Amino acid sequence: MPRTNDDAVRVPQPTVLFWVIKLLSTGAGEAISDFFVKTFDPVPVVLIAGVVFAACFAIQITARRYVPWRYWLFVSLVAVFGTMVADATHIVVGVPYPISTGAFAIALAVVLIAWRLAEGTVSIHSITTGRRELFYWVTVLVTFALGTALGDLTATSFGLGWLGSGVLFVALFAMPGIAFLLRAPATLAFWWAYVLTRPLGASFADWLGMPPDAAGLGFGPLPVGAVGAALIVAGVALLQRRGRAMPVPAAPYRGEG
Repeated sequence: MPRTNDDAVRVPQPTVLFWVIKLLSTGAGEAISDFFVKTFDPVPVVLIAGVVFAACFAIQITARRYVPWRYWLFVSLVAVFGTMVADATHIVVGVPYPISTGAFAIALAVVLIAWRLAEGTVSIHSITTGRRELFYWVTVLVTFALGTALGDLTATSFGLGWLGSGVLFVALFAMPGIAFLLRAPATLAFWWAYVLTRPLGASFADWLGMPPDAAGLGFGPLPVGAVGAALIVAGVALLQRRGRAMPVPAAPYRGEG
């Protein structure tokens, strides 16, 4: 019997193309945010981005099933708006990166525990209700904040720079895949990798876009963001052609919590 919208999974499976687009979204989000905040008055820019962010969330949350363009539109706005808010918070409030990294790590643990207690599972393959989807997006937002703080911690506080941080996060990003092959819990591996997509993508975007005197290659944030956005559009178009808008089976897989 065909699955209805009421029990259709509302988020995508973590395929190779999923991770590629996710990494592109964090890199493009970093570059686009840098361009707008540094080119225009940041206050109205952040306010406008907030309105667009809320509108894209409404588009996604009302879908009641996974539709590639809706999902990735909102994820891209999370990357752009989240970067703006994270940068403004650090500059205005002045919270040190080690403290913010630790605080967001604790917040992520709290959200995942609350999700597990409320729903009995944190499997992404079980997200078939509005409440579970809300837990998912809260977790996504916290992972973004944690990844932002972690990337800034390694690049600035630890002095690794953009390229050094990028290389570090490539190695850390590979660890969940290895752990999964060794039969580690799939949910743990997924969220570990999800956190790392933010500092990994953003580190390489900064390395490409920053001027040479800031340890970058000097291509500029606008070209880097535009190329990233074009690749995201191409990837999402490919997903649409493959029929990824069809509901995804909600069967749990090995090691999920």
